[in-house]
Amino acid sequence: MTQDEHAANEPPLTGIDDLLVPFHQAIKPRERFRVGTEAEKIGLIEGTWAALPFEGTRSVSRVLALLEERFGWHGEREHEGAPIIALRKNDASVTLEPAGQLELSGAPLSTIHETSAELRAHLEEVHAISSELGIAWISMGFHPFATHADLPEVPKLRYGVMKRYLPTRGPRSLDMMRRTSTVQANLDYSSEADALRKLRIALALQPIVTAMFASSPFYEGSRGRYLSERCAVWLGMDPDRSGILPFAWDKDASFERYVEWALDVPMFLVKRGKRMLPNTGQTFRQFLKHGLEGERATQADWETHLNSLFPEARLKRTLEMRGADAQSTELSCALPALWKGLMYEPRALDEAEALASQLDPTALESARPDIAVRALAAQLKGKPVQAWAERTVEIANGGLERLAHKNATGQDERVYLAQLTANVAAGKSPADVLLEKVAASREDLKTAVVVATRIA
Repeated sequence: MTQDEHAANEPPLTGIDDLLVPFHQAIKPRERFRVGTEAEKIGLIEGTWAALPFEGTRSVSRVLALLEERFGWHGEREHEGAPIIALRKNDASVTLEPAGQLELSGAPLSTIHETSAELRAHLEEVHAISSELGIAWISMGFHPFATHADLPEVPKLRYGVMKRYLPTRGPRSLDMMRRTSTVQANLDYSSEADALRKLRIALALQPIVTAMFASSPFYEGSRGRYLSERCAVWLGMDPDRSGILPFAWDKDASFERYVEWALDVPMFLVKRGKRMLPNTGQTFRQFLKHGLEGERATQADWETHLNSLFPEARLKRTLEMRGADAQSTELSCALPALWKGLMYEPRALDEAEALASQLDPTALESARPDIAVRALAAQLKGKPVQAWAERTVEIANGGLERLAHKNATGQDERVYLAQLTANVAAGKSPADVLLEKVAASREDLKTAVVVATRIA
């Protein structure tokens, strides 16, 4: 049974208590905390560096088919008769973003050592297939070459609705869907208070993390205006469902307050198997009260709606850290290591909260455009973002040292922050490093970018 078929068979929601269920069910003791990592990548045709199509002998669909055939993944369709648009194996999945960006949604794991092994195993599988097909995969925050006309469309029902609706709400919404790429960390919480505390810290530190991980300095084959084109894109997104969430700073912030915000965001659609009802004219609050064409809101509808909200840190059954550009394999592991070090060790969490308390939504929003342009050289509350970043990585390194989760050779998880720490000390984002590599290369610009950012 698909998720949408399950939604049709669920009892309707009756009120606020039902909407709080996913958050309360997610609460777990600290000893059961895990970190999940999501990492996206952009596919190119080898040599020409053209965008990878959705279908054909060299396509993202062919990659999915061969992953299923050779490596034990199980294909998933949105409904019977639809193409495979996702794979699942154990607690991990491989999914497609709207223009065919390939994402590994990793399993929730105890250590970043396990995360690193999971990511490398996935990339080995992808490389084994892609090398046969003549496909290259790069990882950066924004497609460095493609126009919208160059990119394919993934036939997922939600994406069609988003493509029509979101441009009415933000000038760069299509860029968000089709040309951006990210790495994300998903964290656990032990109580309602812990969840809201971490949400507030995450929202406050997210622009600093964006600067540390800025890696998208190219636009349609040329040096762009920004070190993080992706950050600039998110500044032009639907304000109803994205941004810093100022209410998280309120003293009465709670699960219910987050739900009240989510209730007043317009929906995308209601799905019942093959049946798709576009629903951008209703907020979830209105759908809950009035229904739509005889359909009543269910728990599956609510969790689908929560997935359609895109703040810089998102509260669901995990707390999702959403501010970073996609990265090299090494720095992909730095992102979950950073957030684990900040959030999962008590002293570090106190120190992160003290740092975050110096930042308010107005200051953060005013700094984000400068961060998109200059990354660590931008200004935040009168001092360089680099200075805020140095303190952030210092806290995270301390947290990981005290957690002392070691690999077989005795290294703790600070090993995954080593390159990030060095970059921050030098005042360089990954974009700065990439620009230096491209400038020193004797290859043409496209080839030089691919060589510098290729992961499979």
